[in-house]
Amino acid sequence: MLFLLLLVGVYAMVLVRSWIAWRKLKSPSLTAETPPVFFSVILPVRNEARNILSLLQDLEWQQYPSSQYEVIVVDDHSEDGTPELVRQFQQQSNMNLSLLFLSHFPGKRQKKAAVETGIRHAKGEWIACTDGDCHVSPQWLAALNQVRHEQQPQLISGPVSFAPVATVWQQLQALEFSALIAMGAASIAVRKPTMCNGANIAYSKSAFLDVNGFQGNEQVPSGDDEFLLHKIHRRYPGQIAFAKGKEALVETPASDSIRHFLHQRIRWASKWRHYDSYFSQVLALIVMGGNLAVLSALIAALAGWWPWWFLGIVLTTKMGADTLLLWEILGLFGKKRLLSLLWLLQLVYVPYMLFTAILGLRGQYHWKGRQLKTA
Repeated sequence: MLFLLLLVGVYAMVLVRSWIAWRKLKSPSLTAETPPVFFSVILPVRNEARNILSLLQDLEWQQYPSSQYEVIVVDDHSEDGTPELVRQFQQQSNMNLSLLFLSHFPGKRQKKAAVETGIRHAKGEWIACTDGDCHVSPQWLAALNQVRHEQQPQLISGPVSFAPVATVWQQLQALEFSALIAMGAASIAVRKPTMCNGANIAYSKSAFLDVNGFQGNEQVPSGDDEFLLHKIHRRYPGQIAFAKGKEALVETPASDSIRHFLHQRIRWASKWRHYDSYFSQVLALIVMGGNLAVLSALIAALAGWWPWWFLGIVLTTKMGADTLLLWEILGLFGKKRLLSLLWLLQLVYVPYMLFTAILGLRGQYHWKGRQLKTA
């Protein structure tokens, strides 16, 4: 019993410290006087015919000087007509838009190669990346530029939210994902960055080149975001920022099926064993320990080994800490109502977490029509 109390106590302490760190993060104050930097927006896409036009429209409507950004779409062997839609948009748009094909570069496949190819052709001092199925705020680039100007970082991580969240299935995903974004932001605030999301990330081109880009983790199909975060942090400690503001928000759809959801989470989990960030590994173990404490207390109570009041203490400690942090991030997303489902998420989270963690060690998953394996 004491061991479980220790596990959940450490978990709660980490969450409370993350809540304090989150509240200390600065929100960008957009002003017309801030000098604009030239952004090269890199869009690595594969089979995004359903979404690419709405994203390009979002980028065309940016409240940012049109002469100060370009958009580079890098197509990763799409099979659904994505490039044709990009070309059609090019013909009727005044936006500085170019289209590259990984198929024109022998041996180049998958997202990291697409991003690197885009950067090699980029004119901008700063690179901004999002995914082909996302929606970006009209002030997205302006907010990133404001953070760049105010904090002088080498890398900026931005908030990502799931939308829409009409069904309980989507709401549970959004709740869990919001916690990940909040933890990542808090880790940046305490200068021990662990997580970010490739759907909303920006960095100086010089920093990317200085750390040799994705070199060293090419064998991991995913990780174009977090591995780069760790490398830039090591080279430029203290020069990572989080864009805490609605203006910087990027929205991405929740998984539309359990199969897609599990493969996505296995893809994320497969990166864990390749982290060389000690803090990231310890944080992952603490989160796992807090959730296992709840599961163990529940099993012990059901079996009659331990009293139910002990389960109440463990559950209240964990969910109280969760609520504290989630209240903040869900406030930014305008989704505080999702907290009403925290009890349901707790019930399903531990089995799902263990399942994806075990399969993540194998490193095999299906993604965007490909069977992938982490070496």
